Amino acid sequence: MRDRCIVLALSTLCAAAVFDFEADGGAEAGDDTWDTVISNGAKLNSSLSKLRPGDTFVVPTKTFHLMGGIHARNLHGVTISIDGTLIFASSALNSGRYMKAWPRGGDGGVLDCLTFSNLSRVNFTSASRGELDGGGAKQEDRPRLLTVLESDHVLVERLHFRQSPYWTFLASGVTNLEVRYSRVDNRRTHADRHDLLDLTAFNTDGFDLADCDTVWIHHCEAATWMRPERTVARRRCFDTCVAWAGFGLTIGSIASDVRNITFRHARMVRTVKGIYMKFRGAGSDIVIEEPQQFAIWIGPAQKPAPGRRGRGLARCMPWGSILFGCTHCHAPAGGQYSNITLRDITVLRPKQSAGVLLADEAAAMRGVRFDNVVVHEPAARPFGDEQYYCRNVHGVATGATSPVPPCFEDRTGAVSARAERF
Repeated sequence: MRDRCIVLALSTLCAAAVFDFEADGGAEAGDDTWDTVISNGAKLNSSLSKLRPGDTFVVPTKTFHLMGGIHARNLHGVTISIDGTLIFASSALNSGRYMKAWPRGGDGGVLDCLTFSNLSRVNFTSASRGELDGGGAKQEDRPRLLTVLESDHVLVERLHFRQSPYWTFLASGVTNLEVRYSRVDNRRTHADRHDLLDLTAFNTDGFDLADCDTVWIHHCEAATWMRPERTVARRRCFDTCVAWAGFGLTIGSIASDVRNITFRHARMVRTVKGIYMKFRGAGSDIVIEEPQQFAIWIGPAQKPAPGRRGRGLARCMPWGSILFGCTHCHAPAGGQYSNITLRDITVLRPKQSAGVLLADEAAAMRGVRFDNVVVHEPAARPFGDEQYYCRNVHGVATGATSPVPPCFEDRTGAVSARAERF
């Protein structure tokens, strides 16, 4: 029996192969003409379908233009090494034609650039930092850049996600997911702040998670940011991450249930918001530099206008929005917010007041704790000396928290007095 096991193991090792996208798959590099784009997309679909356990698929250090709608299924024990660049675009002359020819599903909606489903022990990696480039804004219904569905033990590392037309990375129904040493960059300009052009990059989220269990995202950078959203989650940790511009650390979405989320050791520079919680979660050791709107927002979500995915502007943007002129927002009826802890949060020079804490009258927010949440040099606009717009919230401020939200119990002085006795 032992000898048979050895033979089986050796046969598996012998069967494993390295498959090169150019040399073995026939892809053409450095060519964005129409025929090559269509051909490269078909060849990527074909190449991925041939992978067997133990195989390694390599995109060499060149640039390959291709059509999207790639879908690989049932890969097990495979490594996908993106050493070069996959860009989902054709020449400027073909931009309109490109999206009209984009593959669509039975419902008429576009397929995503890359979709992987039913994976097990699959590594997405790079010898340096490979690029997945979505080609930027699309004029039609917009595809996600990378989607992983119903999989387990997936590693994503050393990848640079650029110019996603819509959500950058979606993992749905994935167990044991690790994302590390990767970067998301969906800025429309090179500025590290939000100008009018960058604000048009709607819904180009960083890392989106739905129905995932045991997720660790760490040592990543993003110019849009990470949003665990929409459905129940268990054991998810975002650790040691940096956000430049983008929307901030976002938890939850409209009509969702999210729990057991931890953000740790995050640094955000000139993000629109800092911490944007629409449902339960926790955060600690976070530095937010010069957020462009409110540093802390716990409560109502922005609601997109009805219509096809990615179309239309937000129906209600937060207070102070120059673009949309919205002056009010409402908490979701019956929304449950509880057991939220922010610890060791430092906010530097926000462009508006410190934040918004807002729950529905019939379902007050409970168990909220700010421990050492310090906002330096907050702007007076729009909430004046109170700094927080605070309604239907039961919270406690401890440690060096300043300013204390007006609806919180202030235990900062009690903690200091107790410390002096010892």
